[in-house]
Amino acid sequence: MGTHTDAHIVWDWNGTLFHDVDAVIGATNAAFGELGLEPITLERYRELYCVPVPRFYERLMGRLPSEAEWELMDATFHRYYTEHRVRCGLAEGVTELLAGWASAGRSQSILSMYGHEDLVPLVRDFGIEAHFIRVDGRTGPSGGSKAEHMVRHLGALTGIDPERTVVIGDAADDALAARHVGARAVLYTGGSHGRASLEAVGVPVVDSLQEAVAEAERLAAAA
Repeated sequence: MGTHTDAHIVWDWNGTLFHDVDAVIGATNAAFGELGLEPITLERYRELYCVPVPRFYERLMGRLPSEAEWELMDATFHRYYTEHRVRCGLAEGVTELLAGWASAGRSQSILSMYGHEDLVPLVRDFGIEAHFIRVDGRTGPSGGSKAEHMVRHLGALTGIDPERTVVIGDAADDALAARHVGARAVLYTGGSHGRASLEAVGVPVVDSLQEAVAEAERLAAAA
């Protein structure tokens, strides 16, 4: 794999590199429909979304879902999402950004809470796999935090300094996972959270991935 001494980016996938917000909202509303809940708008979703995901459902239901309800909603979400993700594509400018970062001799990887067995072929199908030194999706149950996954992800990389690593994602949990391993974070408003909830985390918030990469470069240089 080699040793990388320059800045490293850990990219999130869903809502960041992969612009799948329409499929996510549709899948969420399909899950809500299983319990007779009213559909949610994108704005409301971005206002309330959090992890663990059952806590997000609690904000909408006024209580935590039972284990049986959670299993039903989770299965419905993933079934709908899998059917509709095919209509989604990469976020604007992603291919050029990835190529530019790599051509500058810097490294990058993906850590996603999307299932590993689904993530890897999807990244490969978009023709961008070669830009990453590692691609990790979630193993184990869905709905949890990214922090411990981030520990394992960085631990599997050779020659990557957490202090010169920047996590780019669309959720507050991405910043919390970065903090957990001593990395920096930049949060992007194009996915699951609105600007107000992202700014509350206390890390840089940007409206484009071009800005996110520029901010990552600045943060890594200052480390």
